[in-house]
Amino acid sequence: MPNTEIPPSAPMGAECAQEVAEAKTQFDIFRFMKRMAESWGMTTFVVANFPSHLALEISQYTVITNWPTELIHQYDETGLLPRSHVMRELKQSSVPFVADKDFVVRGYKEDEAKIVVDLFERFEMLNAMWCPVQDATGQRGAVGMHGNRSTFSPQEMAEIAYVAAHVFSRLAYIRSLDSRIPETLTDREIDCLNWTAAGKTSAEIAEILVLSEHTVNHYLNRATKKLSTVNRTQAVAKALRVGLIK
Repeated sequence: MPNTEIPPSAPMGAECAQEVAEAKTQFDIFRFMKRMAESWGMTTFVVANFPSHLALEISQYTVITNWPTELIHQYDETGLLPRSHVMRELKQSSVPFVADKDFVVRGYKEDEAKIVVDLFERFEMLNAMWCPVQDATGQRGAVGMHGNRSTFSPQEMAEIAYVAAHVFSRLAYIRSLDSRIPETLTDREIDCLNWTAAGKTSAEIAEILVLSEHTVNHYLNRATKKLSTVNRTQAVAKALRVGLIK
């Protein structure tokens, strides 16, 4: 019989909502969501927006996630998103739901279903708990947690949906501040971001700037933190957006 009791370490909604309200950066939300997923017995999370245009890749929906890069790349390469039953349900529903293997494969041809199952099983992410959400501007999206766990009690689903709504709203507010002037970056940090934007690896940047690879990574990590982003890819994107690099 599957365990549907709330894990002893699972956070309570009111406490989580307060913590989310105090988050200052996307990275704060990222760390919170990672901890939240683990405390509910799941392994990964994703927060996604539903863009007004038709997106054909999951990466175009994703705001923050700790999904393996390989999974996202392979899923997008196979072009499976337009036939995703999960995505259809998220766009049509306003209530949380659990997606197990049978739910996930609906709408796919047999060969496509096998690809999806093999991919998500490889990363122990075949089961998911999804919460459709909406922010104050009317922007719709979803918060999901993936793992091996396939059963949640009604109380758990209500708690998770409550917290997901707060997460999505707070993240939307934090992202709306992207145009603010970030903490001053040093010349070296900007150099490293510029070369990263040009597609160079840390080792290549180290050779160009006559630095150690460790020092380059230090500059990039510091720039990422100053820009209130989660990783160097997001740091480059924000630096371009606010005009720090070209």
